[in-house]
Parts: sequence; C-alpha cells; structure tokens
Amino acid sequence: MRIRTVTRDELPLLRGIEWAAGECFRAIGMPEIADDEPLPVPELARYLDEGTALVVVDTADRPVAYLIAEPVDGALHIEQVSVHPDHSRRGLGRALIDHLGQLGGATALTLTTFAEVPWNAPYYARCGFRPLAAEEITPGLREIRRQEAAHGLDRWPRLCMRRDPRPSGAPGPDDPA
Repeated sequence: MRIRTVTRDELPLLRGIEWAAGECFRAIGMPEIADDEPLPVPELARYLDEGTALVVVDTADRPVAYLIAEPVDGALHIEQVSVHPDHSRRGLGRALIDHLGQLGGATALTLTTFAEVPWNAPYYARCGFRPLAAEEITPGLREIRRQEAAHGLDRWPRLCMRRDPRPSGAPGPDDPA
C-alpha cells in the first residue's frame, strides 16, 4: 500500500471509486446516496490545486481509495473518503486519514458524516474523531452543513466530527497502550 497525491489524469478514476463505494448504501435503505453523483472532475481538480487530494494505489500504481480535504476554520476538513469495495476492510481509509493528520501537523481534522451508518460516524469514532456539540461547530462547518441540507442529506441524521492533533509519538485510539 502506498499513499501519494493524485495526478490530474487520475481524477476521473476517483469518480469510479466513489460510485463503487457508494453501492453499499443500497443495502441499508439509502439508494439516494448510492445514486448521488460524485463530484465532477473540475471540482476534484480544485481539491488537487487548493486542498489535498490523496490516493492509495495498488501494486500497479492504480488508485483504489482516495481522500479529498481542504482548510476550513483552521482545521483540515475531510470532504470525502472512498475505498473501492474490492479493497475494503484493509485499513486504507484509516491510513488516508492518518496520513492527512501527519500532513496537517498540529492541525485538527474535521468531517461531516451520517450519524447512524456503521461505516460512517461509528467508524470515524474508532479513528479518533469525536462528535462536536452545537456550540463547537465553526462558521465554516455550519456552511458545509447548510449546503448538505440543501442537497437533501439531512433526510438522515448527520453530525460534525473532529479529531484533535496528536502529540508527536502519541498512540492512536486503537494502538496498544
């Protein structure tokens, strides 16, 4: 497993990864999420140009998972993490998140997610994220939530989460003490 920045030529492949990863939402009664159009290539290019666009590549150097993030209110906000189902349950999503945390140095990570989907909020909690109380939600996160609501995502419970930076050498939530 190798993590690197996505190349411009690979941006269309990220859409395919997200389409494939989204299929699991059908099984839990959320076909609208499975059918939701991934970000268009120009928007993905914006993350590459202005934010962070990382991929995990297989042995043939083909992307099999990706993460896009951008600065929001002093933190790195994870907009999307997707792992192709052929490569799921191997720790690739967590590796991308941890890699982003290392890139961010002393910067916190934030994200918004479905509260009750097992591979969303409960998964992120295992990755060291905590739900934010209403008074902790920053103006930028409020705007992201407003956009999500306008897109129809509030049909299901959603929440904002944050992972504070770890001191150098500090163990993660699942590391042995």
